[in-house]
Amino acid sequence: MLDIIIVGGGPIGLACALEAQKAGLKYCILEKGCLVNSLYHYPYNMTFFSTSERLEIGGIPFVSISVKPTRNEALEYYRRVTLSNRLDVHLREQVESVTGKDGVYEVTSSRATYLTRYIILATGFYDSPVLLHIPGENLPKVTHYYREPHFYAMQKVIVVGANNSAVDAALETYRKGAEVTMVIREGEIGKRVKYWVKPDIENRIAEGSIKAFFHAHLAAIYEDRVDIQTGDGIVTLPNDYVIAATGYQPQFDFLRATGIHLSDDEKLRPDYNAETMETNKKNIYLAGVVCGGMDTHSWFIENSRVHATVIMKDVLRKEKGEYPGKS
Repeated sequence: MLDIIIVGGGPIGLACALEAQKAGLKYCILEKGCLVNSLYHYPYNMTFFSTSERLEIGGIPFVSISVKPTRNEALEYYRRVTLSNRLDVHLREQVESVTGKDGVYEVTSSRATYLTRYIILATGFYDSPVLLHIPGENLPKVTHYYREPHFYAMQKVIVVGANNSAVDAALETYRKGAEVTMVIREGEIGKRVKYWVKPDIENRIAEGSIKAFFHAHLAAIYEDRVDIQTGDGIVTLPNDYVIAATGYQPQFDFLRATGIHLSDDEKLRPDYNAETMETNKKNIYLAGVVCGGMDTHSWFIENSRVHATVIMKDVLRKEKGEYPGKS
């Protein structure tokens, strides 16, 4: 019997493990991919918006060359934190189901079955892209995960979206020789785009180096072309690749199957107590960006690191019998 199972080996899952370890509790992390799997799948050249000290976990310093660290620096940091603290992380072990109640849960993974008294779900949202639901979206030329620009050199590329991922993909592929067209539902580049990047993309669009269709959406994708729905009707363009930077969402089916209530509106926010992070399921907690439901821009590493200490404080209170906890 474990004290705590942490589902998700991202930065917040690791932060929870550090706190559990400090508290002397028996725990393990179950991660379906590699260590900090979501960060690993970020674009190779990505730079964080946050400064390095705001990405630190467990009070362990994160030193980067520049004020804002890169993806590779973050991978190095979280890997060293994990190894130096000998955190108990089970990689490539996906959680398939959670059953039980009243603080005794059976967690079944792709490799084993565990019994535990507490569960922390730190599953993030980066593994489930928001789909376009249009003809041709499943073609091999379409990706929801942009990695690096060289592959797209001398190709006709459609980039769907107007936020950070889309803007980075558009600028990087353009500078590697791609013919880039952006398809944007709104009338402008996203307000959350990094402030040092936003003028660059706006200037490239203004000068015509990168084409952009505003108030438009992709209607269909074919092997050699795409249809774009604009205010003036359908525009058909020759096309080699589509980068659909449409955003991501939590694993809602898994949350529902675990018994966690979701809000009835389009945000699908999970039900939890903000003072303890405990969900409507006794002794099951949420940590990190999964707390926001579809509002995926409300939580980041820097403002959800505290979830680890909040949760562990509540767990230790229960262990001491100070109060029964939310049921």
